[in-house]
Amino acid sequence: MKKTLGVWVIVLAIVTLACSAESFLVPATAPAPPRPNPIPTSFVPTPLPASAGGALSEEETLLENLYLRVNPAVVNITVSGGDSNQLTELGSGSGFVIDKKGHIVTNNHVVAEATELEVTFSDGRVAMAKVVGTDPYSDLAVIKVDAPDNWLAPVELGDSDAIKVGQRVVAIGNPFGLQGSMTLGIVSALGRTLPADQQSAQDGGFFQNPQIIQTDAAINPGNSGGPLLDIRGRVIGVNAAIRTDNGTRANSGVGFAIPVNTVKRVAPQLIEKGGVSYPYLGVTSDNRFSIAELAAAVKLPVDHGVLVSSVTPDGPADQAGLRGSDKTARVRGVQVAVGGDIIIAIDGTEIRDFDAMITYLVNHTQVGQTVTVTIVRDGQEQQVKIKLGERPK
Repeated sequence: MKKTLGVWVIVLAIVTLACSAESFLVPATAPAPPRPNPIPTSFVPTPLPASAGGALSEEETLLENLYLRVNPAVVNITVSGGDSNQLTELGSGSGFVIDKKGHIVTNNHVVAEATELEVTFSDGRVAMAKVVGTDPYSDLAVIKVDAPDNWLAPVELGDSDAIKVGQRVVAIGNPFGLQGSMTLGIVSALGRTLPADQQSAQDGGFFQNPQIIQTDAAINPGNSGGPLLDIRGRVIGVNAAIRTDNGTRANSGVGFAIPVNTVKRVAPQLIEKGGVSYPYLGVTSDNRFSIAELAAAVKLPVDHGVLVSSVTPDGPADQAGLRGSDKTARVRGVQVAVGGDIIIAIDGTEIRDFDAMITYLVNHTQVGQTVTVTIVRDGQEQQVKIKLGERPK
């Protein structure tokens, strides 16, 4: 018995040592994590009641209907340039049909360098287009497709003067070539300005595009030329630009659209004449400081208006006797031209700043029209008659 017990003790000792030796050979890795417990029943989403039936909200129904009505009018424009024998695709943008004759509104910067234009409709049908007219100042253009009547579903144009900050807006276009994309937002601000086409600025002075609509509806490269719509599906603007500071050219929540009332004024001229005539006063102004800021710094007699820095030689203002600045003053470390006439009204309408002056001239006057300009000169108000010319082309 003792001998048998001894044998078992020896066997047990050998097994124990073997197990201990094996433990030193296990790789130095963490043990496998424990299996997760099943998701508690309380965390499982409550199923939608059968009575709900998946019904859409009133806004969802409205947006769905808007898309079905308007998207057929929105097109993708593929732009190719270069020699007609060796075309290079330059990019793409958006546009929208405005009549049954095949006219499509888009941005000037979309088609400015085009040799060939290919238009793709929402259902995938394709037609070639030609440029009818362009306007660098408003950044608008009209192109035309020769397409069957049943391809063309014109949009309804709204009234951009009636829109308010905070109202819902919808953008439809082709961001990054993703055709028929719809985004939702609000009107963030009104009365913004954008610089006109840089080449036209070089040719005839620096001009601003006034009354621009700001929106937070997502607008990205490829949306240019597409419609900005009110919640009823009426066009209130043409998506034109975004604000981005990170170099990605992606949306940062600040987009800009040209007001549709500008389209109503410009598009007929582009269709009829291929270009647009703008009334021209022939004055420049330093806009680094407002009149209110200058009034406090250099004791100006008024706190609103346009301080004339210079007049274009032989231009309308020069011929009428308006005077530019004849001296400078230092304001916040910057030399500013002062001493010129200050325009405070045109035809009795108060002019608060340079943008307001451009807006009034564009919307309420014509080339060749004589206007009454109220100025302040040497502290005294006087009125001057000026016959408007045409902006240099």
